[in-house]
Amino acid sequence: MLSKLIIIAFLIAILWTLLSSFYYLVKDKGEGTRTVRRLTWRVGLSLFLFILLYVFFRLGWVEPSSRGPIGLESQQQTTQE
Repeated sequence: MLSKLIIIAFLIAILWTLLSSFYYLVKDKGEGTRTVRRLTWRVGLSLFLFILLYVFFRLGWVEPSSRGPIGLESQQQTTQE
């Protein structure tokens, strides 16, 4: 459960940096470095989350679903019938 909360917190932070970079892009009209810094943070957070997910997987805290993507089971069942 803690791993899910950490992942959600990172996703919210990534979304926040993306939205704030868009805000600074519009406000500064493309001038300045605030947009670039925010996008750099977003890329860094995304890479860190990817590494964190890999570590969580290797530790067994996060397990892949055997069902696959949402809706995949229902599509396979209809083709078999």
